[in-house]
Amino acid sequence: MSTPKIDVQVISSGILSDDVLMLGESLMKQWKIPAQQHLALRFGSFRHSVSIVPVPRYEGLRISQTLARRMGIFTGTPLRIQYQTSNRTLSLGPLIGVLVSRDHPGQPDKPFGDITMFCRELTDACRSQGAYVYFFTPNGIGSSLSSVEGWVYAKGWHKMTLPAPDVVNNRLTYRKLENRPIVQQFMREIKVRFGAHVFNEKFLDKSEVFDALKKDGSLQRYLPESHTLQNFAMLKSMCSKYSSVFLKPVRGSLGKGIIRLSRIGPDNWQASYATVGGTRRQSYSSLVKLFSTVSGKMKTVRYLVQQGLNLIEAGGRPVDYRALTQKNSSGKWAITSIVARTAGSHHFVSNLARGGTLSTVRESVAKSNLPAQFRGDASSRLSRAALDIARGVDNHIPAHFGELGIDLALDTAGRVWLLEVNSKPSKNDNTPLKEGKIRPSVRMLIQYARYISGF
Repeated sequence: MSTPKIDVQVISSGILSDDVLMLGESLMKQWKIPAQQHLALRFGSFRHSVSIVPVPRYEGLRISQTLARRMGIFTGTPLRIQYQTSNRTLSLGPLIGVLVSRDHPGQPDKPFGDITMFCRELTDACRSQGAYVYFFTPNGIGSSLSSVEGWVYAKGWHKMTLPAPDVVNNRLTYRKLENRPIVQQFMREIKVRFGAHVFNEKFLDKSEVFDALKKDGSLQRYLPESHTLQNFAMLKSMCSKYSSVFLKPVRGSLGKGIIRLSRIGPDNWQASYATVGGTRRQSYSSLVKLFSTVSGKMKTVRYLVQQGLNLIEAGGRPVDYRALTQKNSSGKWAITSIVARTAGSHHFVSNLARGGTLSTVRESVAKSNLPAQFRGDASSRLSRAALDIARGVDNHIPAHFGELGIDLALDTAGRVWLLEVNSKPSKNDNTPLKEGKIRPSVRMLIQYARYISGF
């Protein structure tokens, strides 16, 4: 039976005491909720003993002002309701906490900077689905780990103390923040103490992804040859096999620090460095000299050395694809969107931050140098690869993911290749935000949160 959505009305504490709830009579009969007996009320980590008074011809739930304040609920909040006879527990929710990197309390209209509009969109989507969302930073985690200082939107942003959530969507964008002991302890503790779920609980390293997926025979066709760069012998071996190779920081993002090595003579090599202003090129008369330059960087940055690919281009600019894969309302991986990203002029990486442009798969293929015989099913092959890879990450990497940004490419022979998997896909990058419009990717997040929390 699907959990019903009800509106919560907040009543003055002088009229209604904190341990009494008033609930529509028909709903109580349908869910076999006993009247005027002691039950446990649950909202995230919040627990409270209550008894329930049935109200004829009424569809909602009435709670006292004091109780609402303790739970962080405003009047008119739509929530899902569920009753479990086995432990006599009435649950409201799901309560979703979105863990973000920073807030700006001094800017009440824009407390989350660039992602404030996404946070509003998520709030609106939660209201329409009967879920409750708040946003918090690592600094908002309380010492007891059962409460959080978070932001909710109700006719403006409000900061308040809230129960630990049923579901945490980890949207931290810095490893340093994610690795803070309080964050790790909080994520562990709420799973054990309150049965909470945390998804996208960790960053993915490029080497970790490729090493894990290599173990799966069905995925090897998508994987360019890749190794963690450890010494000159490894670089020499890869450069003897391929006319170009890429060096990618294991923990890089947005195309930062990527170096493309191309053979320009018998032992002459050119290194192309991805910079914000464009591609910077440098020639080396031997691979040894090139390696001595890179080995300085290797003291602080681990690199992946990867087979260079002959990718399709549009107007001489490389094209790749970002597939957003998400788990749906039944917990299965699905494709939410695939967009083509064409590199900006003077760039060989396609990130929007570096002047890249977006288009549909069909438009990008039509403008590219992909031979005609490989064009018709390009979209379905990219979709199949993205779903295969998402399932592979789930099966071979021990962490809980609910959405993954999967970067793919097509070579001039029509073959699909994996470039990178991102466990913190941006909500600003690939689909435009419009005030008041809820994107499918945001709706899917909440559907999955409802699925794992049982609402």
